[in-house]
Parts: sequence; structure tokens; C-alpha cells
Amino acid sequence: MSSALAVSASGLVKRFGARRVVDGVDIAVPEGMVYGVLGPNGAGKTTTLRMLLGIIEPDGGARTLLGHDNPRDASDSVGYLPEERGLYPGMKCREAIAFMGALRGLPWAVGRKRAVDLMEAAGLGHAADDKIRKLSKGMAQLVQLLGSVVHEPKLLVLDEPFSGLDPVNQERLEKLIRAQRDRGATILFSTHVMAHAERLCDRLSIIAGGKVRFEGTVTDARATLPFKAHYTPHHDAAGAGALLPTDAEREGEGWRFTMPSEGIEALLVKLIDAGHGISGLSIERPGLHDAFVRIVGQQALEDAA
Repeated sequence: MSSALAVSASGLVKRFGARRVVDGVDIAVPEGMVYGVLGPNGAGKTTTLRMLLGIIEPDGGARTLLGHDNPRDASDSVGYLPEERGLYPGMKCREAIAFMGALRGLPWAVGRKRAVDLMEAAGLGHAADDKIRKLSKGMAQLVQLLGSVVHEPKLLVLDEPFSGLDPVNQERLEKLIRAQRDRGATILFSTHVMAHAERLCDRLSIIAGGKVRFEGTVTDARATLPFKAHYTPHHDAAGAGALLPTDAEREGEGWRFTMPSEGIEALLVKLIDAGHGISGLSIERPGLHDAFVRIVGQQALEDAA
């Protein structure tokens, strides 16, 4: 994977009235990477993406896009799916995709051919000659996404791309994102749904309150929380609780608790010696969702202090 940066920003600031919606955001996205910008609703994700693309100007800070200080100079090499979707309802699907490519300099004939190929690969080949108005919301959203990649951009920016999609179309979209990454494109997308980020992202930023609260890999984010254990005794589940860490909570027939810093072996010896035995034991690293809730929750507490 290349070490050159497709997108970089330092100290981005955007104010709307007296409110700083984006407050000193730094982002660095290496070429060829799937990079997620995560955050709750209203965190500043969309505003950040729009500043990176040059759709709106920052009130402070600097950014580069594919090596250009003026992001609009790179527009023909960028594919963009905005949060607000929109296609001409009277257009046929392949014409709509070709039209979006033409806006980025792709010849019509090439766009039409690629549109059919893209729709076939996405499982939508049967709808190539259907008008947009006939499509379901999810299918129309995928067609618009195909229109954003038909010119084979170096950078693909997707703002909440999974919003409103059913599970089948979410899977199609994940497949398409991986295909674009395998082609060599850089993908930058925003979301507040952790499952997609956990499966797709090479790196990610978590934004809350207009600031970056975390940057790193999914593994790095999960490592901000300790392992959890779920223990089920053979005998006297209530009595076993007295030997467990203070944060232990009943869960089903057993208990769930944070792994002791010294390891779990000594605790298991105590439980066995006390006659409780072990009916079941599992140890797991909390997921990205848990890390996200902790990071965003910490920010909320700090802001309220």
C-alpha cells in the first residue's frame, strides 16, 4: 500500500453562526486505503467531507486533495456520493450512470458500456434499461453510486452510503467498495453504523463535537477497551459472584466481567477450589461499537464538565 496521501487536512475549522461545527480536524488518508470517518449524527462528518472536496470553504486550516491545494482542481479524479441523493427520474439507469461519468469528462459511449458492466457486476443488470422512477430507493442509491465510480476515479468519497439500504443492498455496496479498493482507488466514507466500518476500514477517525477523538486502525480502537469474560459455573451461580471482579454482571446462567489485569488463571483456580466449577468460559475483545460508544461518551462527559 502506498505511503503517499490521497487526502490530508490540518486544523480544519468551520463555523455556522457562533457554533464551531468543525473545530480543528486533522485527517491523513494514504492512497489505496479504505478510510472511515465515524461519528454520531451532527458530529461534523458531512461538513468535513465537503471542505475536503472544496464544496464549502473552511474558516481555518488547510487541506490537499490528490496533491492539489485547491480540491476542485482534482474533481475529474474524484467520485462523490453526497448524503442527499438525487437522479433524474425519467432517465434510464445506464444513461444516468453515463451522464454522471460525462460530467467528469468520460465519453458517452464509454460511459454507457461501463454502466452496463457495472450494473451486471452489482447484480442489477436486469434494470439497465429501466427508468430511475421505477427503482426502489435502495436500487436508485446503488445506481447513483455506480455513477460516481464509472469514470474510475482515484478517490471515492461516500457520505453515509449505507443509509436507507436493506441488508441485501448493503452487502452489494460493501462488495462494490472492496472492488474499487482492489482496483487501486482510495475510498473515504462517513458513517455512524459501526458494523460496516469494522468490516471495511483500514483506518478510521472518530469525530465527536467537531473534533477528532480517535485515529487509528479498527484493532487500535478495540484495544482502548479491555477484554471481557463470560463465565458460567457448574454450581451455585449466585455464590460464584462473590469471587468475581466488582464489575461482574449476571448474564443468562452466568456472569460477564472485565478480564483481571493479572489474567484469569488465578480467578479460575479460586472458583474451582470453592466448588463452583466451570460450565462455560469465553473471552472476547469488545467490538468497534463498544469502543465508539466509550470514545464518544467520554467526549460528551468532558463537554458537560
